Amino acid sequence: MGNDYIVRATAADSQIRAFAITSRDMVEEAHSAHGTSPVITAALGRLLSGAAMMGVMMKGEKDLLTVQVQCSGPAKGLTVTADSGGHVKGFPMAADVELPLNEKGKLDVGGALGAGVLRVIKDMGLKEPYVGQTVLQTGEIAEDLTYYFATSEQIPSAVGLGVLVDRDRSVKQAGGFIIQLMPFTSDEVIDRLEKKITELASVTEMLEEGNTPEQILEIILGEFGLEITDRIEAGFCCDCSKERVSRAIATLSRKDLDDIINEGEAIEVKCQFCNQAYHFDVDELKEMRK
Repeated sequence: MGNDYIVRATAADSQIRAFAITSRDMVEEAHSAHGTSPVITAALGRLLSGAAMMGVMMKGEKDLLTVQVQCSGPAKGLTVTADSGGHVKGFPMAADVELPLNEKGKLDVGGALGAGVLRVIKDMGLKEPYVGQTVLQTGEIAEDLTYYFATSEQIPSAVGLGVLVDRDRSVKQAGGFIIQLMPFTSDEVIDRLEKKITELASVTEMLEEGNTPEQILEIILGEFGLEITDRIEAGFCCDCSKERVSRAIATLSRKDLDDIINEGEAIEVKCQFCNQAYHFDVDELKEMRK
């Protein structure tokens, strides 16, 4: 794992709970695995950062969270999964979208996504996974997650996410925060917090100034009696293996497998999440066919 980590905190006598992440390494790993263009690096990076924080909100060790965006813009869609221990992986449907900057001079993530839906699937070992779906509000991802929390989970939240891409297309900064209000939060705290959030610099500005996740939460919640309760290592982590990929190949129909075998050549199958290539020679494929 790299230098990425998540902090968990409370404030205002537990009326507020908060998370913040620094995620440059995981976003750079996703960028290098998928060869993403700057706007897709930003989109996927924001989603990875948000999902990593949402993952650690889950209680169970085996709980899994998937956040999917399906959209009509050139990006087509993004899929990210996270566990409760800070591990994430994800892939874009289209890695090489190039768009002009938006009117604010920033990477046009909203333009890359366009209209669409955000789906959150939580598999907590129950018979049926939880699925929450909302319509994309801006396609800028932070606002879309804010809206998802408010409508699907009925938790008033503020989500900030940022990815700064360098001139050489590598990731210079990435991170974010999620601030959530508990049902018993007083109106006075809500009003003060809302005002505070409107005055904040962007996440990438805060990171560029050298602020850690702890310091970002201090900037937002310092006056509310911030208490950092936990620090969790985070990173891009794919659990693919040759065995798992071979199980996927084994689900092909007999005819499809025969066609591949009859061509008499080894095949290469890539993991969707990390682009790791796995090779299978004809003998291995014949073995699977049995």
